[in-house]
Amino acid sequence: MFKTASRTPAGLRYHSGTEAHLRRAVIDTVIEVFDGWSYDEIITPSIDYYSLFERGMGQVEAARAFRFTDTDGHLLTIRPDVTASVARAAATLLSNNERPLRLSYVANVFRQRSHSRTEWRRESLQLGCELIGLAGPKGDMEVLAIAVEVLERLGLQGHFRITLNNVEMFNGLVEELRLNATTADQMRQLISTRDCAALEQFLSQHAPAFVEHALFSRHTQSWDKRKTLAEAQRAITNPRSLAALDSLEWLRNMIDSLGLSEFFEIDFGDLSRLDYYTGLTFKIYVNGMGVLVGSGGRYDELTANFGRPEPAVGFVLDLDSVMEALALKNTAFREMFNRDHLRVEDNNLAALFSEARQRRSNGERIQIGS
Repeated sequence: MFKTASRTPAGLRYHSGTEAHLRRAVIDTVIEVFDGWSYDEIITPSIDYYSLFERGMGQVEAARAFRFTDTDGHLLTIRPDVTASVARAAATLLSNNERPLRLSYVANVFRQRSHSRTEWRRESLQLGCELIGLAGPKGDMEVLAIAVEVLERLGLQGHFRITLNNVEMFNGLVEELRLNATTADQMRQLISTRDCAALEQFLSQHAPAFVEHALFSRHTQSWDKRKTLAEAQRAITNPRSLAALDSLEWLRNMIDSLGLSEFFEIDFGDLSRLDYYTGLTFKIYVNGMGVLVGSGGRYDELTANFGRPEPAVGFVLDLDSVMEALALKNTAFREMFNRDHLRVEDNNLAALFSEARQRRSNGERIQIGS
């Protein structure tokens, strides 16, 4: 028993000193940006019914949650996701509030992980915002603009890329090819792993009449935005996918007009594992890192699970990944929070603490001498 009591479980860790201070500075900076865009903070329960996340995240992702049974026999879980919880609050507790709702949060999430280099944490802190009640590209552009500002304020300008996709692009192809759920998941995996040759072979087996859609596999790379969209529009014919391409083209034009093109790429191969996305999806990467810093998208059907269907879009940053990025890029933001202190010493304790209190009233950081 002593062996386990004296060590930290795998996937969990302490944060202290300068690291803890920098984490707090990142949180404060992100929340300040959210507040600047009029997003009010919401605090969600740490423990909730498992069914909430099963319906929100999908069965596969929800199955990674830590689960236990309440005394009344209900299956509970430690929060593995925040978006589903916010969506329920919007549809119930906040149903009478003026729309659109703008909500932000700072919350720990807990997920069981198989041990790997990129996904070893079982507890992570998420910083996110949700825009609920505003349909269409206007809301999409708002959250993308917020994401850019957050990353710039953290000193990552020039180091990050946001990849854009739309799940309706993939869903339209699945519908046109008449794939069942199993084969659709197989195609999703082939696209996500960028296996173009295997994707062409897959299509020749399951939909030989549509093998020309293997062209889609060549759009899984992040090419020039205009070239990517133009080639996709020539290759794709079904209305559902074409509508998704039109939406991406609107965003591309808006991004260009705002002078933000350097931060964005289009990547049709970047498919989300979460079931609740219905339109735009995006992922945030930092150059030189093999893991995501953040992700987001549109989820217009999620709140319908709780009795009030309405459009919604949002994104989340993973604090641990952001910290890795700041360490890797040694940004100006990190240097701002290197802390020095003034050592206060005096053999006369009254004089010592009198000086300490005076310096603290001036906002100085002090340390009492030993």
